[in-house]
Amino acid sequence: MAHPTQLGFQDAASPVMEELLHFHDHALMIVFLISTLVLYIIVAMVSTTLTNKYILDSQEIEIVWTVLPAVILVLIALPSLRILYLMDEINDPHLTIKAMGHQWYWSYEYTDYEDLGFDSYMIPTQDLTPGQFRLLETNHRMVVPMESPIRILVSAEDVLHSWAVPSLGVKMDAVPGRLNQTAFTASRPGVFYGQCSEICGANHSFMPIVVEAVPLEHFENWSSLMLEDA
Repeated sequence: MAHPTQLGFQDAASPVMEELLHFHDHALMIVFLISTLVLYIIVAMVSTTLTNKYILDSQEIEIVWTVLPAVILVLIALPSLRILYLMDEINDPHLTIKAMGHQWYWSYEYTDYEDLGFDSYMIPTQDLTPGQFRLLETNHRMVVPMESPIRILVSAEDVLHSWAVPSLGVKMDAVPGRLNQTAFTASRPGVFYGQCSEICGANHSFMPIVVEAVPLEHFENWSSLMLEDA
């Protein structure tokens, strides 16, 4: 999860987020090189009065500063499109979960089970136990098996919401009357925090998302207990 004074992204917990981090570093390096070149040109122009008559009107240099930006844009666009297609790809998910946004909480329904569903509310500050995070903990976590493709169906009951977990590389709008879908694969066990990323009303900041990735055996035990309680 994020921590104070953090400048970069959260640590990746899914293959898609790893690709996004690599693309971020790739684009940032290109921006850094362009900024360095522009700064050098500005300093050179300000600090010298010399003029080269062949640069004042040169077809060659105009070709260079037209072609070079086009090549740079291609170097950015190709990996970007690749990641976009990867994020849209949903191949044979092992589990499908429906996430429904409400004012102001989330409800989850495991559609592969007959009666497995629950509401997920934020735990008030006064009810937190030692080690829990303020404004991020919920009374029911969305538990998923690790290293398994998970499909998330996202919708909303009342207003626009957005189901987002940064470390998993997932962000999908929840629109009333519309069923959007996204997918992720948790590559390691852990607890991953997110929040509604759409300004959905007065308590917009108080409907967190907690995804807990566990080994398959632990997930089966958890689902059995939840079905017994239901």
